[in-house]
Amino acid sequence: MFYQMYELNHAAVAPMRAYADAMRLAFRNPINPLSHTPFGRAMGAGFELFERTTRRYSKPEFGLNETSLNSGKVSVHEKVVWSRPFCNLVHFERTLPANHRPDPKILIVAPMSGHYATLLRGTVETLLPKAEVYITDWTDARMVPMSEGRFDLDDYIDYVVSMLHALGPDTHVLAVCQPSVPVLAAVAIMEESDDKFAPSSMTLMGGPIDTRINPTGVNELAQTKPLEWFEENVIMQVPWPLPGFTRAVYPGFLQLSGFMTMNLDRHMIAQKDFFLHLVKDDGDSAERHRDFYDEYLAVMDMTAEFYLQTVDTVFIKHSLPKGEMMHRGRKVDTTAIRNVALLTVEGENDDISGLGQTEAAQTICPNIPDEMRYHYVQPKVGHYGVFNGSRFRAEIAPRILDFMRSHGKANRAKRAAPKLVKGGKGA
Repeated sequence: MFYQMYELNHAAVAPMRAYADAMRLAFRNPINPLSHTPFGRAMGAGFELFERTTRRYSKPEFGLNETSLNSGKVSVHEKVVWSRPFCNLVHFERTLPANHRPDPKILIVAPMSGHYATLLRGTVETLLPKAEVYITDWTDARMVPMSEGRFDLDDYIDYVVSMLHALGPDTHVLAVCQPSVPVLAAVAIMEESDDKFAPSSMTLMGGPIDTRINPTGVNELAQTKPLEWFEENVIMQVPWPLPGFTRAVYPGFLQLSGFMTMNLDRHMIAQKDFFLHLVKDDGDSAERHRDFYDEYLAVMDMTAEFYLQTVDTVFIKHSLPKGEMMHRGRKVDTTAIRNVALLTVEGENDDISGLGQTEAAQTICPNIPDEMRYHYVQPKVGHYGVFNGSRFRAEIAPRILDFMRSHGKANRAKRAAPKLVKGGKGA
């Protein structure tokens, strides 16, 4: 009944939240003389802090309406090009000039781990000027009716294969964090089947390929608890009147509480600083806080079967690196991968996927030729910095794009040597 109590509590606080929002506007209205005093700003800040703390954050927008090419700015339009009950494939369609040369076609597989795909807004924005970008926009499980059936790790792999088929040949797949395992499995299955739509390259970033290596706190938790503990303590049913009524899920609000408690002191300090910024009328700092937490606090439910199968396969049994992972009764053979180039990227200070966990993909894919593989460690970044931020834009993204261009079908036909950016910690 915990999920039901959460929903009832949210509904019960709604009148107070509406009152706080109205008072926030009143104390921030320039017509109100108190809005120009420290007392008035403090009152407005307190009401805003209460409203934001008790609010449910909806799915953010990507908001990428334009990008810059060498020839100048062009408009960008979001277009759904493939759809299933639990995912939409979104294409960021650029209005390109007639003489624009073909860019790499990239399928970004976003994590299904609590946050929406918009968490990768910075990743998309950085790649857009130089690539044709598609991203998986996963659906909040509580919004999917039970009539649409289940969704587990096997379905996830099937979705990836189906999307690669929809995009056609010479596609490059990029997986950020959690999807590294199902993407690697999907590529292995396609290679073993001699699938002509297998991607030209795959890039795995900060992914838990082998969590036995340099385990983090997240990995150790999974090792100390049996699968039954997760099923009994974090799986709940979606309450009425949501569309997914009675669906068993790992709720987004429960995931968020886990995210927050990992760095609770930092979040508490951030809220205090936000209050002080509002009192001091420091609009820029306050707006940066809003932008970050509007994204961070927007979470989605995951289906119970997907979550439990992922925990069991990836974090408890380590099935993929052991060569024991199964997909619909068929063993996933990563040694079958021989034609898909492999780039692995890690952050030196990653506290979610420990250093070496993603690089393990290089070991379990021994039949990829040496000239078609590369590993890169970005110094001085944590997990988030692997796919976003200044170092991603300046150092990681150029390597990814160069790798993809070097291993596209056209360059392979010319036997072009990889034109990788030098520097950093590479293998």
